[in-house]
Amino acid sequence: MRPLAVEDAVVPQRIWRVAQLLAGSFTLAMLTVFLTEWLSRGSLTDIGDFFLAANRPGLAVCGLVCLVFLLVDGVLGRSHQATLVVMPPLLLLAFMSAQKQNYLPDPLYPSDLLFGRQIGELMPVLVAAHPVQAALTGLGVLGSIVLLVSLWVLSRRHLSKLTVRGRIVRIALALPILIAAVPFLDYTRFYVLRDRLNMIPMMWDQQANYRHNGFLVAFAFNVPMAKVAAPAGYNANAMQAMTPGDTGFGYYPTSRPDIIMVMSESLWDPTRLDGVTFSRDPMPTVRANRSGNIVSPEFGGMTANVEFEALTGFSNAYLPYGSIPYQQYVRRPLPSLATFLRSSGYVAKAFHPFQAWFWNRGTVYPYLGFDSFLSEENLPTMDKRGIFASDESLTKAIIHEADESRDPFFFFAVTLQGHGPYEPNRYARNTIDIESAQLSDSSKAALATYTQGVKESDDSLKKLMDWASSRRRETLIVLFGDHLPPLGTVYTDTGYMPQVVATRRAEPETLKRQHETPLVVWSSRRGVIKDIGAISPSQLPYHIVRLAGLHHPFYTGLLGAVEKRYPIVDRTQLIDPDGVGQMDWQADAAEQDPLLNRYRLLQFDMMFGKTYARDSFFPELRSISNGS
Repeated sequence: MRPLAVEDAVVPQRIWRVAQLLAGSFTLAMLTVFLTEWLSRGSLTDIGDFFLAANRPGLAVCGLVCLVFLLVDGVLGRSHQATLVVMPPLLLLAFMSAQKQNYLPDPLYPSDLLFGRQIGELMPVLVAAHPVQAALTGLGVLGSIVLLVSLWVLSRRHLSKLTVRGRIVRIALALPILIAAVPFLDYTRFYVLRDRLNMIPMMWDQQANYRHNGFLVAFAFNVPMAKVAAPAGYNANAMQAMTPGDTGFGYYPTSRPDIIMVMSESLWDPTRLDGVTFSRDPMPTVRANRSGNIVSPEFGGMTANVEFEALTGFSNAYLPYGSIPYQQYVRRPLPSLATFLRSSGYVAKAFHPFQAWFWNRGTVYPYLGFDSFLSEENLPTMDKRGIFASDESLTKAIIHEADESRDPFFFFAVTLQGHGPYEPNRYARNTIDIESAQLSDSSKAALATYTQGVKESDDSLKKLMDWASSRRRETLIVLFGDHLPPLGTVYTDTGYMPQVVATRRAEPETLKRQHETPLVVWSSRRGVIKDIGAISPSQLPYHIVRLAGLHHPFYTGLLGAVEKRYPIVDRTQLIDPDGVGQMDWQADAAEQDPLLNRYRLLQFDMMFGKTYARDSFFPELRSISNGS
């Protein structure tokens, strides 16, 4: 028998060393995934199943993160130094997702990173509403930075330096596998290996998507969502064969009414809360002139998405989860109320008493056909409620611009006073007393601040209606809330909702309870327009164009047909006039109503496609395209 050579003993030692290094990287990867799940979920619930259940991808996710660690170690040249580069940003994203879900019903999406500047501008009011939490967060951030820098310095001293061969091996092992995994992010295609690893895109239900696949994989699945794929059946022949339901265009009445459309920030009826009494009605004007309700596609925020529907008549239901059209998609002229009304002889102006860059409005409004945009930069100095311009001041500015206009006008205004969070002492005095045995002191203070804002918004509506009543020309006023306010524990304390945020998937009654805001449609000559019912904001253009006595191939044609059959078109619920819903109605395109398919095809054509149907449905866009 041959004696054991030294070289023979070295091989097992090398294998053992490699195994130790891989085990160390995999352990750090597991720790990273565990911490991201804990942070993003806010509890340890279900994390065990995520890692150990046979139908969950937890261990596969750890494997992918381990490969990322190996790749970064190879680039940096030191063992396990990738932990200090990769782990902190992943934990930060998970923490941001948890914080977002304190105010909104969705986890963090990649598109959320586009509006960090907006959050920065709102930071003063966030700090004012939660000063202790803000101070602790600031100290935590500072401590984390100090710790990270210290660990980085120590790692350069104590972590072993990799040989050139060791670096090459790590990169050669990790990089090809990670590159091969990139196509798995395409949720529209089926991959056998992805399926075997139990990574299942659930883009129709993002809560389930993040719960099943884990924060990291679900977040990655949403990266390609910025690209909107063409619906089945989209081509030139199909679009050019599509005929409008209403072939009329323009106006027929002898006089055109002026139109003022006000989207009131977080306007909602707080008297709907159970177990809370108010010393007086905070919204008597809205209540006396209520025409119906808007069923908002959002909750607690994302105002721009509601605005997008209300101005264009298009639906967020046909766009990816987490998308923000104003930030991502509006890059060319789009049909809107402003474009059509301008072509019918109206002056179109937009108003918002904040900075023009917020939600990209300064860029988007010209694409939507507005003549001008009056923002914080060019509006008169306004009285403030906290840091936000008052509704009363904005109403005065609208009236002033209207009095200066000789031509018929379409004014679209987005208010600001009702913006959350609702810090105590925003108002010098709350004029409505609130009583409730269920509310904590902090919840009661937040509700009192919010209710005072509702009262002042209602006063501003009355001022606008009184002014319109004195005018010779008819004025049509449309006012609605963009979404329910982010009142947090007010909802759970009173039992109004089981969570502090609304659910995305719900039966019709629950959906309305958690997403319904008041709608007022009023004419200075005809009074309140009643019985509009509950509608999506995308149906507002139909009602406005119709009430103005105008005709349009899309707004009073196809969109009008949709409104009569499905007044509420939500991402997960399609609700008919009788209140009967179809849950997950987009799951099977083959079974969809052809009317809805036409709606979707037309929206894609105008937003992303070749505008084949432009001349048939939106002839007013020809003048914009021709530069006139």
